[in-house]
Amino acid sequence: MKRQLVLEDGTVFVGEGFGSEENTIGEVVFNTGMTGYQEILSDPSYCGQIVTLTYPLIGNYGINRDDFESINPAISGFIVKEACDHPSNFRNQFTLNDYFKSKNIPGLAGIDTRKLTRIIRQHGALKGAFCGMDANIEEVISRLKGHNLLTNQVEKVSTKSAYPSPGRGHRVVLVDYGMKHGILRELNNRDCDVIVVPYNVTAEEVLSLSPDGIMLSNGPGDPKSVPQALEMINGVLGKVPLFGICLGHQLFALANGADTEKLKFGHRGSNHPVKDLSTGKVAITSQNHGYTVNEESLKNTNLEVTHIALNDGTVEGLRHKELPAFTVQYHPEASPGPEDANSLFNEFLQMIETNKKKAGEKLCQNA
Repeated sequence: MKRQLVLEDGTVFVGEGFGSEENTIGEVVFNTGMTGYQEILSDPSYCGQIVTLTYPLIGNYGINRDDFESINPAISGFIVKEACDHPSNFRNQFTLNDYFKSKNIPGLAGIDTRKLTRIIRQHGALKGAFCGMDANIEEVISRLKGHNLLTNQVEKVSTKSAYPSPGRGHRVVLVDYGMKHGILRELNNRDCDVIVVPYNVTAEEVLSLSPDGIMLSNGPGDPKSVPQALEMINGVLGKVPLFGICLGHQLFALANGADTEKLKFGHRGSNHPVKDLSTGKVAITSQNHGYTVNEESLKNTNLEVTHIALNDGTVEGLRHKELPAFTVQYHPEASPGPEDANSLFNEFLQMIETNKKKAGEKLCQNA
């Protein structure tokens, strides 16, 4: 079944459709990861986006029950050079085609993904639309130019109500802005008593849960589209140790008076080198974001840069100068990608233990 991808600049790609026959519109982005397509397609941070994979063969190990980062994918479409019809892996349960049909998500295969990636790198992320061969291209382009991309992605993918993931260790309130399950997995692996809460939770509601620590998750879109989060962050900052990842990192920066800006084509892949400024060590990291913290805007804040991206020098980590709080732009839980930065979860728990010890000592002094 021939289908088309039309970009707002007038470029048209014709390929073989798979999955759903929906005519969707989204922001077209690319990911350079060689493996982990199941985690990518189920990452809530791609809400409203059409994802292009630069690695040429996708679907060769199928879809399994274990590697999802969310229950229902939020992507608007999937583009690959070649979609494997006969996957070979002992965990395989579905082909890409079958899975996307069941989730009503359109896919496109057989186009020149290298050309598409070059266009995005040159012009930046573009709006694109899937359509049939009988579509009027001029009308599609006109519709794309007048189409406003989603601004409520976090609301769409966040949990609607709080729920627990019990453990016997430190209690962590995990604010779900579009949480990848890998983050919850890492906290569970450390026996944390996790309570997942919606994106619009208030500081009072968070503190009423008596957390030992607070985690701000990843999520989709522009951080400035989630103003509710800033008041909450300011309300808990300094009262409980805080750790933010990706969108959580950007929201933390905004709450502390810094600014964010959109990258030309974003960082999406599993081989991005990040330098720790305190040790000089470099970690290869998994990344998925279209916005970054403006380094210049940090000058009059209480935040300091802890990590930078070696590819383009952008801010990859922040720490509060006075309070127990730090954030990173990349994904220490990986999923998919390397686990070089996984120890950041241990650093967060150590921060919690240190804070508890100080609180205990203060109580003894006041007794």
